[in-house]
Amino acid sequence: MRITLDSTIGTIVDVQERLLPAMHESEATLKRITTLIRGLEILGVPMLLTEQYPKGLGATVDAVKEAFSAPPEPIIKAAFSCCDESAFTEALESGAGDRGVADGGRTVLIAGIESHVCVLQTTLDLLEREYQPVVVTDATSSRAPRDRDIAFRRIEREGGRLTTVESVLFELTRVSGTPHFKEISRLVK
Repeated sequence: MRITLDSTIGTIVDVQERLLPAMHESEATLKRITTLIRGLEILGVPMLLTEQYPKGLGATVDAVKEAFSAPPEPIIKAAFSCCDESAFTEALESGAGDRGVADGGRTVLIAGIESHVCVLQTTLDLLEREYQPVVVTDATSSRAPRDRDIAFRRIEREGGRLTTVESVLFELTRVSGTPHFKEISRLVK
C-alpha cells in the first residue's frame, strides 16, 4: 500500500502539558512530532489535533501548536479512542481541511501519545471503519518502552501500518528536484 497525498489525513493525538513530560524519550518524540507537522503542512496534508481531558491533562504543548502555521481547533475527548468522539469521526467523514472520505481521504497518519492507549485504540477503531491507519513510530510514545513496543506489534498484527517521520514525508513527496523535496530535505536534516 502506497501512502499518497490525495488520500491522506494526519492526526496528532494528545500531546499535552501533563502527559508529554512522562513519556519515554519525550524530547526526541516532540521533535519528531513537530517535524512531521511542518512536513505535512509543506505538502498540504490536512490535519486533526486531539486533546484528552484537557482540564486534567492540560492543553496541547506550545511546541506542537507553534509547529502549525494555523493550529486546528483541538477535538476534545474523554474516550481513549479518537473514533469514540463524534467530532473526530465527522471531521474524517466530511473533510479535515479539504479532504474527507468523499474525496478519497482513507489513509490516516497517526502520531502522539500514548502508543498503547489512545493511539492503539484509535488505530483499531479506524481499521474497523475501513480506514488505513499508519502510525508514525518515532513520533509516538508511551511512558514505558515495552508498552510502546507491544502496541506497535499489535497494530501490525491487526492490519495497521508503521512508518517513521522521514520515511512518510519522502513517500508523500514522491520525487526529488521539486520545491517540496527541497523543503522536506532541509526539514529532516
